[in-house]
Amino acid sequence: MTFLVTGATGTVGRLVVEELRAAGRPVRALTRNPDKAAFPEGVEVVGGDLARLDSLAGAFDGVEAVHLINFAGDDYTPLPDGAGLAKLVAEAGVRRVTVLGGRAAGELEQALAATGIEWTLLEPVEFMSNTLRWWAQTIKTEGVIKEPFGDRLSALVHERDIAAVAATVLVEGGHSGETCTLTGPEAITLREKVAILSTAIGRDVRFVELTVDEARAKWRGDGMGEETIEFLVNALGNTPEAGYTVVPTVKEITGREARTFAQWAAENADSFRA
Repeated sequence: MTFLVTGATGTVGRLVVEELRAAGRPVRALTRNPDKAAFPEGVEVVGGDLARLDSLAGAFDGVEAVHLINFAGDDYTPLPDGAGLAKLVAEAGVRRVTVLGGRAAGELEQALAATGIEWTLLEPVEFMSNTLRWWAQTIKTEGVIKEPFGDRLSALVHERDIAAVAATVLVEGGHSGETCTLTGPEAITLREKVAILSTAIGRDVRFVELTVDEARAKWRGDGMGEETIEFLVNALGNTPEAGYTVVPTVKEITGREARTFAQWAAENADSFRA
């Protein structure tokens, strides 16, 4: 039976594909742009969009387990018909589902619970890979990080560990109805994060702590809207306890320790070098 991975070109989805293939499982990868996708040998690639149920005809045929995301597109908007998607999954005879939570649980999760399918919600904290998006260019060109809240703690998690948990649950099951919070093995401050990156790339990266007002001005200059700016001020200045509390979920499910930020930094060091 086939394993279907949706959002298969995303940060986590592409790694779920790799993990399942490494485990010798037949994989079907669903992506909105199949002609531009590159996957390991043996992966069946199909086009489809979770925001358009009419584009999913045949996607679930012969599928035993599915990795879903609970958002649509690159802007993380809610799925327009989560209940309809759950119905398609159930009618296809899928036995097991993982859902990667990119936003608050909602219609999709409620509908899956009502189907009786074995399903598990994965809720990672801050992705280590976000560091590439936010910092890579600045470190390359300026060698300095300017942000507020230098002592903010985060138990950020390696994207490969999220994928490993998803693949393990899809193959082995045993976590039906659970919400699995995923963290790394340690909580580190923003200052420590910069220092770890400096060591990894072999170059001194300075950290300049901004006041909240200075951060707002900087983000406006970067083209951010006011709503996004206030979201960041609140999220970074008032990180919920779950965001910096280390939990052993990765080890409990996969059988090995979660990867550290130092490991992630070493793996991605070239992306921060000029």
